[in-house]
Amino acid sequence: MNKLVLKPKKEKSVRNYHPWIFSGAIAKTPENIQNGDWVEVCDAQQNTLGFGHYYKGSIAVRMLVFGEKKPAANFWENALHKALRQRLAWGFPSQFTNCFRLVHGEADDLPGLVVDIYDRTAVVQCHTEGMLRSQSEWLPVLKNLPNLDLELIYDKSSENDAAVLWHKNADFRNENIVLENNLRFKVNWETGQKTGFFLDQRLNRALLGTMTEGKKVLNAFAYSGGFSVYALAGKAQMVHSVDVSEKAIALANENVALNFPQAKHEGIVADCFQFLRQMPEKYDVYVLDPPAFAKHRSAVKQAAQGYKQINLQVFRQAPEGSILFTFSCSQVIDSDLFRKIIFAAAADAHREVKILYQLHQPADHPISIYHPEGEYLKGLVLYIGGVLG
Repeated sequence: MNKLVLKPKKEKSVRNYHPWIFSGAIAKTPENIQNGDWVEVCDAQQNTLGFGHYYKGSIAVRMLVFGEKKPAANFWENALHKALRQRLAWGFPSQFTNCFRLVHGEADDLPGLVVDIYDRTAVVQCHTEGMLRSQSEWLPVLKNLPNLDLELIYDKSSENDAAVLWHKNADFRNENIVLENNLRFKVNWETGQKTGFFLDQRLNRALLGTMTEGKKVLNAFAYSGGFSVYALAGKAQMVHSVDVSEKAIALANENVALNFPQAKHEGIVADCFQFLRQMPEKYDVYVLDPPAFAKHRSAVKQAAQGYKQINLQVFRQAPEGSILFTFSCSQVIDSDLFRKIIFAAAADAHREVKILYQLHQPADHPISIYHPEGEYLKGLVLYIGGVLG
């Protein structure tokens, strides 16, 4: 195993169990090292700090083991069983919800690996070369985990097309329909966004459903219509789902029909920025759940403008007494910055705005106390009052 030695005084974050080591902290990189290699990380005095996967980039090492002991032979078995035990303790799966996140990267001590469970199908994403190269070690453990009764495992690492990694029975056909809070959703894990469904909005969708009775609801950046279905479950009078993708709106329409075939719902294919500037109706409840506008720090300024513009359009046009659910899933936009962006939009619109709820990701997407960067989903539920003088 290659040994990486850190520069003097660069070991503090590792001793504090932060799983990322940046390239600038490394004194010297071995010449023969390859992306995805296991490495032993040492301080400047050659004391072993832990072990992780190497990558030639800004984040040079993602730590999987802290301390002097090398990864045990049963490392993958221990890590995946621990993640499953925790989900079972947190109530996943349940009688009413059979889709959840089993492995959430750094928070489950498996940086670079995401595993989402959709009933008897697991969808895997490897975000690092190390996790891709370790597939032959963790895959046999995953397929045999108890309590899940898995039939299929897909690899969605490309985020475009899913490839079958394993199937228990070649004749098994999954209808791609899952239960979330006793509502039915068709999930496109083969070619849809991420692993197919935004599991991280489960609690926030449920909260929306408590505030929509008799209301007109706009769900912008609707994707597969999760918020729309919950709004209708909460007896919304009418829901409009807007997304630039025809495939997304087709799936949103299908999900609404699965649950409420007689509901007053319209799927609209349109650029959400343009739609928000020229909204044809006044709504009582607005949902803004856009994709990540910034995936790197270099894009923060531009992303902030994007978030400000969509919220500003709602603040300018929303009737007094309306409610706004607004989100950012950009990891580099922290909670404080997101609130400042919303403040700037509200101030420019001269509207009274009150925060009713501050929203986050759910328990199956935990945040390690040692890795605050894992808090990627931020949301606010806002009351929009009158125009200020």
